[in-house]
Amino acid sequence: MSESDADADADGPPTAALLDALAVKRNTLVGVGVGIGVAALAYAVRIFELLGPVGFERTYPIVGPEAWFLLLAIVFASATALGVVVVLTAIRAVRLSKNV
Repeated sequence: MSESDADADADGPPTAALLDALAVKRNTLVGVGVGIGVAALAYAVRIFELLGPVGFERTYPIVGPEAWFLLLAIVFASATALGVVVVLTAIRAVRLSKNV
């Protein structure tokens, strides 16, 4: 067993330390919360017509508009969560690089 294998076993993989330093777990929880919140708000605004009715008629195949906008809300929540995680992790990385 080489020295690097012994170090990896003792301290865990180096990626785990990097993920901890960048607070990826915390950023993921924040991102998921923001993503779900923004998507729920957008879904409610569209489905309950909080900003008024849509100005044109449209047909929705197979299922109604509620199901299509629910799928869209899921995609929107995922993309928003990913964006928040990337931004928060990048900010953390920049702060850590300035402290070195």
